[in-house]
Amino acid sequence: MVEANKHIFVKHFLCLMRLMTSAQCPQTADDWFNKGTAFGKQGKYEGAIKAYDEAIRLNPNYVDAWINKGNALYMQGKYDEAILCYDEAIRLDPNLVQEWYNKGVALEALGKTTEANTAFAKAKELGYSG
Repeated sequence: MVEANKHIFVKHFLCLMRLMTSAQCPQTADDWFNKGTAFGKQGKYEGAIKAYDEAIRLNPNYVDAWINKGNALYMQGKYDEAILCYDEAIRLDPNLVQEWYNKGVALEALGKTTEANTAFAKAKELGYSG
């Protein structure tokens, strides 16, 4: 009888610990970034953007979150917002070749050819060869 009660206690204790851990452990910026990436792979760009926003809230210097948020916005046709994200990523790391190129593509989509060409030239200067 005591052994049975001990088993029930342990089972309930472990269940309670699992609930407390998931409720009390804060999500890290990496956790939110990974959620955003998973949403993005599923084409769920709104969910991805919200997850990247949370990663950025927790770590404003999270370059990859800025990049992926820009990509998700681009996929939604929100080119102006995508450019803002690419600009922030570039501000944090001016040598991001792909983001200079992505910025150029977004600018081109807006018909801003001169600005796009400037971004493409910077990407090429940094080694873009595609």
